Order: sequence, then structure tokens, then C-alpha cells
Amino acid sequence: MNAADTAIKPIIGLTTYLEQAGTDGCGNVRAAFLPEKYLTPILDAGAVPILLPPQPTAGDMIEHLVSRLDGLVIPGGWDVDPTRYGQEPHPETDSPRPERDEWEAALILEAIRQDVPLLGICRGEQLLNVTLGGTLHQHLPDVLGTGHYQLGGYQFNGIRVDIRPDSLLGRLLGAAALDAVPVSHHQAVDRLGEGLIATAWSQDKVVEAIEHPGARFCVGVQWHPEQLAEEKALFHGFVEAASAKMLSRLRPAAVESLDFAHEMAAS
Repeated sequence: MNAADTAIKPIIGLTTYLEQAGTDGCGNVRAAFLPEKYLTPILDAGAVPILLPPQPTAGDMIEHLVSRLDGLVIPGGWDVDPTRYGQEPHPETDSPRPERDEWEAALILEAIRQDVPLLGICRGEQLLNVTLGGTLHQHLPDVLGTGHYQLGGYQFNGIRVDIRPDSLLGRLLGAAALDAVPVSHHQAVDRLGEGLIATAWSQDKVVEAIEHPGARFCVGVQWHPEQLAEEKALFHGFVEAASAKMLSRLRPAAVESLDFAHEMAAS
């Protein structure tokens, strides 16, 4: 066993689906699950992923939960309920999952309040924007006249994105354009939420990444970095920020313990 195996690792919460699922062992059941591809880069970056299924948010539960996380990932999934940003559903918009929307929005707000590193992927980026008061284009083919952002059939299309050089994303991934990030979305950020800036765009000028510059680490990407085995910089940067958050919480506890030891020695 090496030192890395015994080191204290940051805890990363990942929100999950809560859907009907077919399994070999339990049959067709309602289950919380998340594709393994979201877990692998978190593990590879040296953190411990835990799953956070949708649940009630009453009382101080969200505050206490987020205070025990070092980082939070809001993954992809079904479309955000358009009533959350004051619109009627487009015919192509998914049926709403209000429980998941409510759960994740509460986590997002509390993570920002506690300055817990936050990474939103695809739907996660969109919900971050909506939660902070922004809006979405509900169906990009109506806006752009093309459906190449979502091929269908669980396929990803590769598109070029240009990154703002002076952004956190630019510092992590470099200022050069990324030539083939995998995308599968028919919606996208329209009006930005409060405090957010756009930091990457497609060649069609669709917003492909957003950030909250006032936070330790608050990034949303419209593409799917978990689908790229070679994409390590974004997840490593996120986990490094989570490690720093973890250490910032451990230091006060260590100082208190040392002060107590001094008091006992003097008594």
C-alpha cells in the first residue's frame, strides 16, 4: 500500500437519476443510478465519489449535507423544467423531473454559499444557470436551423469550442480551441444567471461553458468531459479545488485540538 492509498481524500457528491430501471438482480425497480463514466475521472483524480439521489430538502438538511462535501458534481440528464425560468414547455422538451430539479437547485445554492467547488455537466451547467436566474434556449434547431448538437440514439457529436483565455477553464485547459468535445444537447444557455460569465462558445456562438468568478471553483460545461479518456485537466483541477476546501476545514479543527492539548498540559 502506497502513501496515496492512505491519504485523506476529498469527498465529492454526485447527484443521480431516480428512474425506473431494469436490473438482473432486482428486476424492474425505481432506482438511483449514475453511469460509471462520471465516477471514473473523479476516482482517477484522487477523490471519493458518493451518490446523492433526489430527496426532500426540508429543514437544515441541505446545509449539513453540503458542509460534509468537499466538492459537488451536477451531471447530465433530462431537461430542466422550463417553468423554473418562466417559460411554457417546448414540444421537444423532456417531461419534467421536479424532484430532481428542486434537489439539485438547493444543492447548487448551498454549495455556492459555502464556497464548495461545483462542476456542472450538460444539464448541470443549464441548471446552474437557471438556478441563478438565467434562461435557456429550449430547442436549438429552432434557433440555429441545425440538429448537429444532438444526434440522438445516445450518440455524441464532436464540435469545436473556443475558450476565454482569462477564465478558470482557460487556465485549466489552455487558451487554444478544443477541436472535438463530445456534445449531446438540444438546449443551451440563453440569458446568463446572476454572477455568471460565459467562458466557451461553439462556432455557432452557442454558450458551451459558464463560470462564477466569485467562487473558489464554479464551472459548468455544456459538453461531456467524462466521455473523453484523455480529459484529465478539468477533473484534476476540480478535485484540487475540493482538496483545498477539505484542508481549509481540517486546519481549524487541528488548531482547536492543539489549543485543547495545551490547556490540558497547563492544568
